[in-house]
Amino acid sequence: LVSILHRASGLLMFLLLPFVLYLLDLSLTSETTFDYLAGFTSGWFVKLVILALAWAYLHHFSAGIRHLFMDFHVGLDKDSGRKSAVTVFAISLPLAALVGLKLFGVF
Repeated sequence: LVSILHRASGLLMFLLLPFVLYLLDLSLTSETTFDYLAGFTSGWFVKLVILALAWAYLHHFSAGIRHLFMDFHVGLDKDSGRKSAVTVFAISLPLAALVGLKLFGVF
């Protein structure tokens, strides 16, 4: 499951990269376009898309660290693989929840 989600999160980030770069370019054009984009990103649907992108990054990063350890032949047996997969979820999901709480203005 972690491996499949690692691929899916990488694909999501890859597909949304041109759109994110376009928005970055627009935001740096002028103060007016920055204010417009700030208003645009205040909608709940856009915040959900941003949260999905943040989760994709956090999961992909955590799973990538796991794969780096596996490249060094650490944790290749079945039991260690399951523990490291749970660790990826234990790190990425709470971090994504914190991003979501901050994004939706809880703190």
